[in-house]
Amino acid sequence: MTDMGAPPGAPAPLDPASTVRSRAYLSALVLAALLGIPVSAVAYGFLALVSKLQAYLFTDLPNGLFDGTPPAWWPVPWLMLSGLLVALTISRLPGTAGHSPSLGFHAAGGPATGRDLPGIVLAALATLGLGAVLGPEAPLIAIGGGLAALTVRLARRDAPPMAVTVMASAGSFAAISTLLGSPLLGAFLIMEAAGIAGATLSLVALPGLLASGIGALVFVGLDAWTGLGTFSLALTSVPPGVQPTVASLLWSVAVGVVAALLGWGIRWVGLTVRPLVHRSRALVTVALGLLIGLCATAYQVVTGRGFGEVLFSGQSALPGLVANAAGYSIGVLVLLGVLKALAYGLSLAAFRGGPVFPAMFLGAVLGTALSPLPGMELAPAIGTGIGAMCCAMLRLPLTSVLLATLLMGSDGLPGIPQVIVAVVVSFVVTLVLPAPGPKEGPTQGSTQGSTQGSTQGSTHDPAQEVDHSSGRQSPVEGESPRPPRAG
Repeated sequence: MTDMGAPPGAPAPLDPASTVRSRAYLSALVLAALLGIPVSAVAYGFLALVSKLQAYLFTDLPNGLFDGTPPAWWPVPWLMLSGLLVALTISRLPGTAGHSPSLGFHAAGGPATGRDLPGIVLAALATLGLGAVLGPEAPLIAIGGGLAALTVRLARRDAPPMAVTVMASAGSFAAISTLLGSPLLGAFLIMEAAGIAGATLSLVALPGLLASGIGALVFVGLDAWTGLGTFSLALTSVPPGVQPTVASLLWSVAVGVVAALLGWGIRWVGLTVRPLVHRSRALVTVALGLLIGLCATAYQVVTGRGFGEVLFSGQSALPGLVANAAGYSIGVLVLLGVLKALAYGLSLAAFRGGPVFPAMFLGAVLGTALSPLPGMELAPAIGTGIGAMCCAMLRLPLTSVLLATLLMGSDGLPGIPQVIVAVVVSFVVTLVLPAPGPKEGPTQGSTQGSTQGSTQGSTHDPAQEVDHSSGRQSPVEGESPRPPRAG
């Protein structure tokens, strides 16, 4: 039956029922399940390699050399080496080694091409393995989507673009199937960031969810086989949940405001430093590595605690922070938050990784520091801090609420009202604040190519910039002459 209200020449509305019954869609479900196995195995190997690299360089090697606690200066040379390797990867290999995390979390657009994957992998390894403050979720999404799309194109060179997109989404789902603690949470993160809605949501989500479920089984199986771990975010000890009160709800408003201001400051650092990277990529990125290493060194010298709390994504340090919250003084928490935020902002400017895990760790630091307030308890304080900080950095309110509540487990359920209030306040304040970073000049382009759900928060996003370190005209980080890609 024709829709008399539809404009002439408009495409027919999508019928999910007929699409799901079609042979092509059923074949896509089978292919998504099959692709979930190798893609998740590659993602598991990538995470295992990052974990082994971090443990060897920052624990095993210095302990063997110094017979005890690694010296406070130990991270500095490794962060400088990380900057050099990332800069060379971006400058010398095809593509831009993934998008710049200073522009926010991207999960929309076309998948990475096969020729771009080596640069994405190498830059992410140099970033994550050598101590920069970013997470693995964005590289994994790019790797999973790129591998799935490459497989489809190799199997059928004339594959329809929609088929490639659906399979790439399934690959991304499989790659982060257990990273955030639940396949559903990872899938929700990708879908909200990509702005998928309506009938398309169901059609794209089904293959993705199937691949994600298969991927979770592969992660569990590989852990049982290798004993390397599942690399899933989980808290070993959670403070007991408490029922919400008027006081805790009011404090949640303050947490949302503080998180939004802190997130603005972090993005300001990343977006302000980012133009300097294009002027001399290798020199500036190495200098940023030096500054990040000095932040970690200063923390260990002043507090006596390990520099690892300032470095890395925070995924491994978060359980210890929550379990031993009572052992942190307010002064230590403030110093940790300031130095971690500064290292996070500097990492956003030039390195390659995702923004999710550092935001969660900073949110937990913020919540722990504010938990002694009258009427506030530790469990809701940590939950509201994580939710508000994630929202400030990601601008994904629904995902931020889920991240905070599911991470806290059953003890986090009573604190959902406080988390919601903090996330809403953080989202509104973040949107009201002026865009951080340098204003767009007359020679700069516009913010074309931004994706729905991204957290770029800046008008500085030129379509082309000169990379003075290589003397060539290069696309801005996160964009290329090809269609935008995930991760």
